[in-house]
Amino acid sequence: MDEETPQSPDSATEEITIFPMSDLFGKWSLQDIEYADVGLQRYIVLHPYSDSRGKHSAKQFQKSEISSLERLVNRIMSPGKNSGKKQKASQILKESFDLIHKKTEENPVQIFVRAIENSAPREETVRLKYGGVSVPKAVDVSPQRRVDLAIKFLAEGTKTASFKKKTSAHQALATQLIGAAEYDASTYAIRHKEEKERVAAAAR
Repeated sequence: MDEETPQSPDSATEEITIFPMSDLFGKWSLQDIEYADVGLQRYIVLHPYSDSRGKHSAKQFQKSEISSLERLVNRIMSPGKNSGKKQKASQILKESFDLIHKKTEENPVQIFVRAIENSAPREETVRLKYGGVSVPKAVDVSPQRRVDLAIKFLAEGTKTASFKKKTSAHQALATQLIGAAEYDASTYAIRHKEEKERVAAAAR
């Protein structure tokens, strides 16, 4: 019987270096990310970007198991001119993270998490009917919906800033993420978050 050739330590080390499974796009670490809002930590899912191909769509709340980065890409992709072009939307995310690192010298994943936390509204309004009359009522927003709305605002802000304008999509996304992470009130996501909370405060 032939003896198995032992694997050298160098080859094992090289394999880990070539396939850094814990890194995003092979560049950005997903480890040691800090969360300021503990309530959202479970719902901001971070793992190496992959295409889930809609496997979560058939089960309620299953979207919270999908990478938040992929969910942002899906929002950028649809609807509109980029509908169905996931590779293009992924490239927009990748280029925007490169630009964020260039501008802030921070891990873009940390900026992304901070932007989600700052853009997530804590209150919103619902319509209740009393005797045929609709009355607005302020309610607390669940953690999952807070993340949903934050991703929605960031994607809408990107589209608004880049559609039929000189600003490219990746530049617009980088600006939105940096602005939201710094809680810049002029940023689309922060502006809409504060508007929702302001309307809710008036309906208490």
